[in-house]
Amino acid sequence: MPATTDMRFRIGSVGIAYLNTVLLQLVDQGVVSLDDPVARWFPALRQADQVTLRMLGSTTSGYPDFESYPPFVKRLYEDPFQHWTQQELLDLALARPSWYEPGTNWSYSHANFVILGQILERVTRTPVKELLRQRVLNPLGLSATTSETSAVIPGPVLHSYTIERGFFEDATYWNPSWTTADGAILTSNICDLAVSARAVGTGRLISRAAFREMLDPGTVGLGGPTKDCPATLCVPQTAQHHFGLGVIVQNGWILQKPSFAGYSAVQSYLPSKDIAIAVATTRGRTTTEVNSAETVASQIGALLTGR
Repeated sequence: MPATTDMRFRIGSVGIAYLNTVLLQLVDQGVVSLDDPVARWFPALRQADQVTLRMLGSTTSGYPDFESYPPFVKRLYEDPFQHWTQQELLDLALARPSWYEPGTNWSYSHANFVILGQILERVTRTPVKELLRQRVLNPLGLSATTSETSAVIPGPVLHSYTIERGFFEDATYWNPSWTTADGAILTSNICDLAVSARAVGTGRLISRAAFREMLDPGTVGLGGPTKDCPATLCVPQTAQHHFGLGVIVQNGWILQKPSFAGYSAVQSYLPSKDIAIAVATTRGRTTTEVNSAETVASQIGALLTGR
């Protein structure tokens, strides 16, 4: 079935940008500081007195990523429709030693966002789903973007396909409960994604000081393999390409590029040219890219900027 602009799909890590937007709103309000230790809310968590909110948002805590943990991968592919609880995910992540001392390296770890979501709930006494609705989705007018507590996608649905289990199959309703904080698992359409790209890329919902923190929380210069963290996970962060607080800064673009179960998307914004790009793709039988939307977005960006 041909895709249409009103079709909805999963937007994965875009929700991480929204989580960090809420965090920075709370910083603006003086409710929390980015350098508050996690121990303030989770005193029993490993290294809770050393890991800060900044480290969770920028994924520099050192907590391992359960996505690369063989027991998790085995269970996931045995039943990709199963629901994962937040506690199950943390137990899997913390079953291994930390990959490095907090704040000394960079690695993408979903565990950070699970913990961050729970802290935001404790700080505000409000579920993440409602926090995002009140503080991000409604203010931006993202009427087609919703937080789902199950694998449901409101219609009309853009179906996804994958070969992750060794054969080509419909993966539309694989359960995304492991991908981020409960309540930040979102579906959207391409029009909302374009609005989101510009809003996140301009820091529309936060102060200028908070926006500077979002783009440069101190990750530049970090990254590099350790005995516990391979180069594919502990990736060098440079001024040209680094992870901020829930966003990627890449050659002047501010973006997120979710990929899950055959879905790929990009929302990107170039401040110097005021260009917003939103792309969503699904995997075909011969697709080779991890995120084919990124390839398309790069080509569109090159055409619009002459680069």
